[in-house]
Amino acid sequence: MKLEKGLVHIYTGEGKGKTTSSLGLALRAARYGLRVCFVQFMKGVTEEDTLKSAQGKEKIDYAYFGHARPAGKWKWVYKKKVDAGESEDDKAIASRGLEFAKKVVHEGEYDVIILDEIIMAVWFGLLSEDEVINLVKSKPPHVELVLTGRRASEKLIELADYVSEINKLKHPYDKGILAREGIDY
Repeated sequence: MKLEKGLVHIYTGEGKGKTTSSLGLALRAARYGLRVCFVQFMKGVTEEDTLKSAQGKEKIDYAYFGHARPAGKWKWVYKKKVDAGESEDDKAIASRGLEFAKKVVHEGEYDVIILDEIIMAVWFGLLSEDEVINLVKSKPPHVELVLTGRRASEKLIELADYVSEINKLKHPYDKGILAREGIDY
């Protein structure tokens, strides 16, 4: 099933729920027979197992282009280090992710493509905003494209058809409660 008109979504803001919203859209689209590809940037924890556990006969393809880190260990990307040129491995991984995203967008095999945390990869300086803008502008007409991440620029917001800003009013982390498995990741 191809969409007649694919639109562009942005889920941004400081609140929890951007990835969760895009996962919900992915599951709904797959349920209705749309081909979905979920491409994840930046995250220290992948959503691959989340997607696998929710799948029945519907299939959501998944690709991860996160941090260069030792297996099984967390590694944070710090903007100051990226700005100082100290994160070449992370830039290379994000660049491979963008090349993969370009390929899946332009091949036309997928109806819905989610680029989770790509906006943060731009903000961190791992990817060029102009390249992401060109990807959005060049998407085939039937492709629904979703970009997530805090700090969406005005340029990206202007390109989108849907823009949802998820704001934090209150969060358990403010009380010292850390992210919980199954709820926050």
